[in-house]
Amino acid sequence: MASAARDMRYRGKQAVNGSLAYDLDYAVRERALRHAGEAPKTREKAKVYEAPRVLLRARQVVSPLAVLSVAAIMGLALLVLMSYVQLTMLSADTVKLQSQLEELESENAALTAQYQRMFDMASVKEAAEAAGMSKPSSTQMSQLDLSAGDSAVAYRQKEPGLFSRILSSLHGGVYAVVEYFD
Repeated sequence: MASAARDMRYRGKQAVNGSLAYDLDYAVRERALRHAGEAPKTREKAKVYEAPRVLLRARQVVSPLAVLSVAAIMGLALLVLMSYVQLTMLSADTVKLQSQLEELESENAALTAQYQRMFDMASVKEAAEAAGMSKPSSTQMSQLDLSAGDSAVAYRQKEPGLFSRILSSLHGGVYAVVEYFD
């Protein structure tokens, strides 16, 4: 009879043709049949706490040449930046000097015109007459005879003493210090 029950089990929709290896639900059904009619057991599952897995890389060695090259690149970048700052300052100074040059050129033109007017003979004659000057007459002129040789008398000075030389050098030093700080 047991064999008949087994044969019935495999004849319905759950029938397996050939080997039981093709029946993938066999173990589940057998377990359900063995425990049929029993109250379901509830198992408390133990809580498993997993620590988060941290992926670590192997420590890499930094090449001293790489460190030096990065430092050199940063230094060159700093030099380029400082040169741009200097270029900007020089450009600003150039603009100031060009505006100052334009002012000086216009002032030079005005002063040159004034200078030429001052030495115009007509204006000199007018200024001299306004100051009360007049041309000398023939009676007011005298001639100087320079046919004789020149003569000059040089008097010898007395040699200064030690005390007067010290005093004059001290005076010169004090004067130089006062002049320096003024």
